[in-house]
Amino acid sequence: MAENRYIGTFLRNAKGRAPLAKAGILPPSDHCTIIPGFCDVHVHLREPGFSYKETIASGTAAAARGGYTAVCAMPNLNPVPDNLEHLAMQEAMIAAQARVPVCPYGAISVGERGEQLADLEGLAPRVVAFSDDGRGVQNDDLMREAMREAKRLHKLIAAHCEDNRLLHGGYIHDGAYARANGHAGICSESEWGQIRRDLDLVRETGCAYHVCHISTKESVALIRQAKREGLDVSCETAPHYLVLDETDLKEDGRFKMNPPLRSPEDREALIEGLLDGTIDMIATDHAPHSAEEKAKGLRGSAFGIVGLETAFPVLYTRLVVPGVLPLEKLVDLLAYRPRERFGISLAENDYAVWDLDAAYTVDPDTFLSKGRATPFAGMTVRGRCLMTVCNGKPVYTAEDGAI
Repeated sequence: MAENRYIGTFLRNAKGRAPLAKAGILPPSDHCTIIPGFCDVHVHLREPGFSYKETIASGTAAAARGGYTAVCAMPNLNPVPDNLEHLAMQEAMIAAQARVPVCPYGAISVGERGEQLADLEGLAPRVVAFSDDGRGVQNDDLMREAMREAKRLHKLIAAHCEDNRLLHGGYIHDGAYARANGHAGICSESEWGQIRRDLDLVRETGCAYHVCHISTKESVALIRQAKREGLDVSCETAPHYLVLDETDLKEDGRFKMNPPLRSPEDREALIEGLLDGTIDMIATDHAPHSAEEKAKGLRGSAFGIVGLETAFPVLYTRLVVPGVLPLEKLVDLLAYRPRERFGISLAENDYAVWDLDAAYTVDPDTFLSKGRATPFAGMTVRGRCLMTVCNGKPVYTAEDGAI
């Protein structure tokens, strides 16, 4: 990473006020900071098919409020973007509603059912990567075929790694909290076992491969070794896995996500993976649901939490302020590394202006997302986004909201 990549990016004091003053907005202090627009490669915008959970308009408004100037939309939709006709429906909605650029994924398999390969060749020019996110590809031969085709088409496979044979009805981590409170657990091997399988297939096919939302220490170790071997492999984790673990669980659906919050040892391994470069980027896995779907406790609620509006403040507060992670490294993980891996450009006029001194309490009722389920509700954080500029135009201001 070149040391000068941030020169002219972090502008404080009078220089930091200039863009706000030009837009007719004055920050609450002279200590505002301009940070490059973030890129989230793992977002569920829920359209077409599930607009009661989120819309492209509300999801990208939330992204703008969180300082994001690009997001990648996962394909677990209705219809699934497994062919050009289905993708065109999603593209039309993006063109009509999106506040920030949205890069759609194409599905790996038809209907994300893991039985038949989707039209990868047709989709390739118009999607950022291929994924069956929300479901692990259970069939080894199908994943091998997908990897060979993706390599031919020069596209990434972004894998949700989950072995269904090892789930046994689990819904939180198979650890101390599950045992103490009578919950069915999800073992760590359900994640890392499929990563191990996929890495063997990468060795065989030479495919460019990305692992979504890793959560276990074994996953970190496997990816670290794969990189040492020179495999074309990358991975992401999410803010909640870096600052929370099973000791933070409460009997509330806002603590239920897939993969689940793991052990303190897993969380520590993820942080180590960030610091040594094993983990390439941080993505939110923003997964909104209706209030009813999240009101059934750990056992009955849908998997998924929202994260676009809290990611940077939570990570800045819990990792940067205590000195665990330098601010420049956090920006690299949120803004630069995702774009480099997924081929998404960052314009010089894509940035957000932050008051890093502002302290406040996370209040889901103020979210622009339709989703309200967050484990960070009530947490005191630092870092308030004052304005987000995308392609030279304000798309969010603290006074006016999404524009």
